[in-house]
Amino acid sequence: MPISGKPEIDAALLTMRAVFNLLFATRYSLLPPAQETNSVILRTDHVAGGAFVVFGLVVFAISGDLPVGRLSMPGAGMMPKLVTALMILFGLALIVRANESAPFADLPWSDLKHAGVVAAITAAAVAFYERLGFLVTMALMLFALTAGAERKNFLYAAVFSIGVTILTYVLFTYALKSPLEPGILGFLR
Repeated sequence: MPISGKPEIDAALLTMRAVFNLLFATRYSLLPPAQETNSVILRTDHVAGGAFVVFGLVVFAISGDLPVGRLSMPGAGMMPKLVTALMILFGLALIVRANESAPFADLPWSDLKHAGVVAAITAAAVAFYERLGFLVTMALMLFALTAGAERKNFLYAAVFSIGVTILTYVLFTYALKSPLEPGILGFLR
C-alpha cells in the first residue's frame, strides 16, 4: 500500500518503521501496519519530562546574561547552564522512556492535599529565609513538615528538626566554610 506515492519515500518509511519496531519492541506494540493507530497515550513521564524541559529552558534563558567563563576559570553562568542542560537532557530521557510509566489518566489524585501542604510549608520557608535566617527557618520548616504534614510525634519532630538543622549548619559553616544566612541570630557569625 503506497504511503506517499513515491516508491523511494515509501521504502524509506517502511524501513524506518521496521527499524523502530525492532529497537523498541519491548515498549511499543508491534501491530501490523493495517491495525496501527495514531493515538498516543499521555503518560506521567511525558508530563514530568516536559515540565523539566520547559523549566530548564526558562532557567537557561534567564541565566543568559551571566558569563560562562572557561573550564579553567568558570564564570557565574557556568553552573546554572550546566544544571539546566542536564535537567533538559534528563527530561528528554524521561519523555523517550515514558511508555514504561503509568498513563496520566490513571494517576490517583488522593495525595493532592498532602502535596499542597508540603508546597505551602516550603514556600513559607523560602519567603522567610532571609528574615529569620537558616537556623530558625530550616528548624521550623522541618518541624512543620515532620509534625504537621507527616503527623509524627512532636518530641520526635522537634529533636529531628533541630538536630538536622544544627548538623547542616555546622557542616556548611565550619567544614565547608560557606556561611549561611544568619537572620535574627546574627550574633552567631
